[in-house]
Amino acid sequence: MDNVKHFLQGVELDNRTAALVTGAACGVGALVVLVRKVSSHQEAKDKIRRARTRRTESLQRAEQAVLQYKESHPMTDSAHIVTLSLSELTKQLKEGLLSPEDVFYSYMEKTLDVNKKLNCCTGILLESFDQLKTASSIKEGLLYGVPVSIKENIAYKNHDSSCGVIINLDQPVEKDSVLVEVLKRQGAIPFVKTNLPQGLLNYDCSNPIYGQTVNPHNLQKTSGGSSGGEGSLIGGGGSVLGLGSDIGGSIRIPASFCGIAGFKPTAGRLSSQGIRPIYRGQKSVLSSSGPMARDVDSLALCMQALLCDHMFSLDPTVPPLPFNTQIYQSSKPLRIGYLENDGYVQPSPSMARGIREVKALLEQAGHTLVPYSPLNISHAAHELMIKGVLADGATTLLQKLVGGPVDPCLRSQVLPYYFPKWLKKTLSFLLKPLVRCLFLSIPDLWKQHAAVEDYISETIAHWRRCDIDVLLCPVIGPAYNFLYCGKNTHVLTYMMLYNLLNFPAGVVPVSTVTAEDEEELKHYKGVYQDLMDKSFKQAVSGGEGLPVAVQCVALPWQDELCLRFMKEVEQLIKQSRK
Repeated sequence: MDNVKHFLQGVELDNRTAALVTGAACGVGALVVLVRKVSSHQEAKDKIRRARTRRTESLQRAEQAVLQYKESHPMTDSAHIVTLSLSELTKQLKEGLLSPEDVFYSYMEKTLDVNKKLNCCTGILLESFDQLKTASSIKEGLLYGVPVSIKENIAYKNHDSSCGVIINLDQPVEKDSVLVEVLKRQGAIPFVKTNLPQGLLNYDCSNPIYGQTVNPHNLQKTSGGSSGGEGSLIGGGGSVLGLGSDIGGSIRIPASFCGIAGFKPTAGRLSSQGIRPIYRGQKSVLSSSGPMARDVDSLALCMQALLCDHMFSLDPTVPPLPFNTQIYQSSKPLRIGYLENDGYVQPSPSMARGIREVKALLEQAGHTLVPYSPLNISHAAHELMIKGVLADGATTLLQKLVGGPVDPCLRSQVLPYYFPKWLKKTLSFLLKPLVRCLFLSIPDLWKQHAAVEDYISETIAHWRRCDIDVLLCPVIGPAYNFLYCGKNTHVLTYMMLYNLLNFPAGVVPVSTVTAEDEEELKHYKGVYQDLMDKSFKQAVSGGEGLPVAVQCVALPWQDELCLRFMKEVEQLIKQSRK
C-alpha cells in the first residue's frame, strides 16, 4: 500500500512538473514570437527609413547640382525647353540648337518641382550626372540627350527594384535591364525612378515605403497605377518620356487618369529581362513594358529606338522585328470596331461620351465604324483573368507582403485573399470576381491555360468575322478618389482583357469631364446595380475638368498599326478643337 502511495505522489509531482514545464515553455514560446514580431517590425521600419533617406539624399544632391548649373548658365531657357515635344527636342539636340546639359538640367529642375507637389519619384539616378558627361559620344542615337524616367521595378544597376514591398528593399540589382541598356545605347539618359503601388497588382499608386502619388490635375485624386509615378510625372510636365509596365492596365490607366498617351505593346515585342514582377511564373495574363509620353509620336519614336539590333542581340528571345515606319505613317482608311459598353461594367458617362465623340470624328474622316462586342466577358473575367493571375490562391503575393504593413490602397483588395477556401467559394457567388482566387491543381492549371488559348483563337476568329483592322473601346476613367481602386477590381475587364488576349493596346486623351457628365453620373446604376457598381460611381465622382481618354487596340504583333490608329485619333481631336 505504501508503495502505491509513493507511486501516486511521484505521478502527482511529475504532473505538476510537467505543467510547470509546459507553462514555462508556452511562456517562452510566446515571448519568442513577440520578440520576433517586434524585431520584424523594427527591421521593416529600418528598411523604410534607409530607403527614404536614400531618396531624400538623391533629391537634395540633384537640387544642389541644378542650382550650381543655373548659376553658371543663367541664359538657359528651361521654361521653354520643357514645353518642347519629344520630336522637337530630339531635332534641336541633333542640330546642336540645344545642348544635352541644358535639356538635362531643365528636366531635373522640373522633376524636383513636380515631385514636391505630387510625390511621384522614388529617387534620382545620380549616375545620370556621369552619363551626361559622355552624352556627346552617342550623338547618332535616336534619343540622343533625352532624359527618360523609368518605373521603379525596371532594373537600374545598384538600385532597388522593390515593387513597393519591404521584403525587396536593400537588394540593389547587379545590372541594368535590357531596356535601360538600349536606352543608353540610343543616347537617352535615364535620370529618375518613379513610384508604384505596393505589390504592383493594384491600379492606385501608394506603398508604405514612398507614400501616395497624387494626380497632376487634381491633388485629391489618384494618379492611377501601377505605373502611376510615370503618369503623374509626365502629366505634371517633369518628364518628356518614360517607361512603365502593364499587366492589367498599368500603363493605360495612369495615362487615362493623368491625361497622357501610353502604349502596351504585344508581350514579347520588347525585352522583359530586368523588369521585376511581384512574382514570376504566371502565364495566363501577360505583362508588357511600354512607353508613356505626352503624344503618340513620342511613343512611336521610343518603340523605334528600342526595336533595334542592340536589343535583339542582348535578348535573343525577342523576335528581331524592327519598327515598321511605313505602317505607322500609312493613311489608308481603316475598318474600326467600336465598343461603348462591354456588358459587364457600365462605363462612366465621360468614358462613354469619349467613345461616341471619337467615333463621329473617325466616320467624318472616312473610316468605317463597325459595332463590336467582346466574347463572353463574364467568363473571361472569372475563369481566365482572375483565376489565372491568382491561380496559387494569392499565396505568392501574400508572401511578398510579409514583414511590413499593408498599404491602405491595397487593404480592401487583399483582405479576401486571407479568407479560407470555403468562404471564398461562397462569396464568389455573391460578389464579382474580387475574391475568386482559388488554388488550382496542376491539371486544372493546364486546363485553364488551354482555355485561355481557346479564348484567344475564338476572339481572333470573331474579329475577322467582323472584318475590322482595329478596335476603339473605353479606358477606365476619370481619375478615382483615393482608396477606391482596391474596391473596384471588376472594372479591369476593360483593360486586362487585352493582356489576356495579348493584343497591343494604347490610350489617347480626347476630352475632359464636363458638368453634364457629372450630372449624368448622379443617375448611374451600373449593369448589376450592386455594391460594386455603387462603389465605381463613388470612385469617379467629383471629376469635372479631369482628362477623358479612349483605348485603341490591334491584333498581336500589329503594334505599329495600333500606334497609327492612336495617332489618327489624336490628330482628329486636335483638328476638332481648332
